[in-house]
Amino acid sequence: MKIRIGLGSCGIAAGGRKIKNIFEKLLKESNKQIEIITTGCIGMCYLEPIVDIIDDNGTYTYANVSPSMAEEIFNEHILKGLPIEKYIVSTDKKPHPQLEKQVRIVLRNCGIINPESIEDYIEAGGYSALKKALSQMTPEEVIEEVKISGLRGRGGAGFPTWFKWNAARASKGNEKYIVCNADEGDPGAFMDRSVIEGDPHSLIEGMIIAAYAIGAHTGFVYVRAEYPLAIERLNIAIEQAKEKNLLGENILNSGFDFELKIKMGAGAFVCGEETALIASLEGERGMPRLKPPFPAQSGFFGKPTNINNVETYANVPWIIKNGGQEFAKYGTEKSKGTKVFALAGKIKRGGLIEVPMGMTLREVIYEIGGGIKEDKEFKAVQMGGPSGGCIPKELLDTPVDYESINSTGAIMGSGGMIVMDETTCMVDIARFFLDFTCKESCGKCIYCRIGTKRMLEILNNISEGKGTVEDLEILEELCYSVKDGSLCGLGQTAPNPVLTTLKYFKDEYLSHINDKKCPAKQCRALLSYKIDAEKCIGCTMCAKSCPTSAISGERKKAHTIAQDKCIKCGNCIKTCKFNAIYTE
Repeated sequence: MKIRIGLGSCGIAAGGRKIKNIFEKLLKESNKQIEIITTGCIGMCYLEPIVDIIDDNGTYTYANVSPSMAEEIFNEHILKGLPIEKYIVSTDKKPHPQLEKQVRIVLRNCGIINPESIEDYIEAGGYSALKKALSQMTPEEVIEEVKISGLRGRGGAGFPTWFKWNAARASKGNEKYIVCNADEGDPGAFMDRSVIEGDPHSLIEGMIIAAYAIGAHTGFVYVRAEYPLAIERLNIAIEQAKEKNLLGENILNSGFDFELKIKMGAGAFVCGEETALIASLEGERGMPRLKPPFPAQSGFFGKPTNINNVETYANVPWIIKNGGQEFAKYGTEKSKGTKVFALAGKIKRGGLIEVPMGMTLREVIYEIGGGIKEDKEFKAVQMGGPSGGCIPKELLDTPVDYESINSTGAIMGSGGMIVMDETTCMVDIARFFLDFTCKESCGKCIYCRIGTKRMLEILNNISEGKGTVEDLEILEELCYSVKDGSLCGLGQTAPNPVLTTLKYFKDEYLSHINDKKCPAKQCRALLSYKIDAEKCIGCTMCAKSCPTSAISGERKKAHTIAQDKCIKCGNCIKTCKFNAIYTE
């Protein structure tokens, strides 16, 4: 029997370490010799802390485990061999609905193996692809296998991976570099972090194979410093790989040398752009430069450099081990394989998923994600983060592939998928993402630095009821100017959330402008707090909670709100137990 506990960032935040300590204490007291395995996130973040009990009859998954549940599981299942059905959410014979339709290639080991054990990774087939590549394949054959797979960069642009590798290999010079972009700055995105926390060796193995393919002997993982657990586990994995002669000099006696280093970034969103990332790696301020030359010709300190993100590299060992044709069986004609998404927002089953390209948004959100929280009406899904766009409910049957998503005005991005319901204000969403990109602009381009600022000012005015219809024309004109005039992807894509909300939700903009109303009742400046005289019993609780004394009335009689004093803080609604206070 074994006990497996999820200790990714989500599991730890939910109290996973406390649950582990309880099991350790109970085992010590009972003198039971049972192994406790710590693992990463299996993707069902909303169910953390998750505990798997693995016995002779299979694997039983317990979710939302509390300290009292942990003791009950120990006493009943571990000591008596009696699974507690009311707490079990899935077994190896009956997978959870969130996992049923997934195809896990990148996430194949996440939530299964101990990320701090290289033995676990090797037992699961790890590093067999590296052995195959170094002993049986030439660099050109490795690149050809990646070409056959149809793997495209999973960082957002979807550029063919083999083409970048081939360009770097063809570039002159003996000194070349491999770089992993693990910056992941999109709000609501946590794919790369979870992969590194749950299966760091898959990234390392993928990078070594890529280095062999292009002829590089030094690699860097550029990861934001806000990911301490990912960095800790990656450092452990690197040291373990060195001890096993899987990193360093003469790897597996093949004559191939490769050294891997970690570079922590300060969290600048613009450093997700490859030339800005390179500048940061070089010790300079993270600012993009003109292309060409591309990094494959002149990258880190002017040397040929290949850059891919975590998910892209993590696919590589599976492709080399199983063959490019096997990978290409999944997906669509132009978008092969699988894609990892971080489901966040107003969705029931928030977490990390991996699905074949071509699955529709409806299937992802309703069948895998379980639908909208509180069964409210789906309104839109934001894909691609601040660089992406909002896709409305009318396009829910859009396939998840690069071309189809791009046709909506959004982008695949790195995999963030933020679901919104009827209570979401689309003007406010556009304002939120533009505020983010405006603050994250490096300032090098006038269009990006000043243009996003002017756009944000217009959106703020509209949110406050100060906008005009003419503002919408100016806003759209600014969007295209910023897209056309910006140097890098940050500025070129910053207008996407605005353009898509203007395209699909223009009626909400007009409501803010013409009616001075926010249909979703989210824009505070446009709200009026009122009391329903028929429901109010005059308990005075709302008046006591009001910080500006805007609520008045006698005890046991209906109260009123003075609109000129109301600061719209919402305290009264939270305090009222009779649902007598409402907004309009």
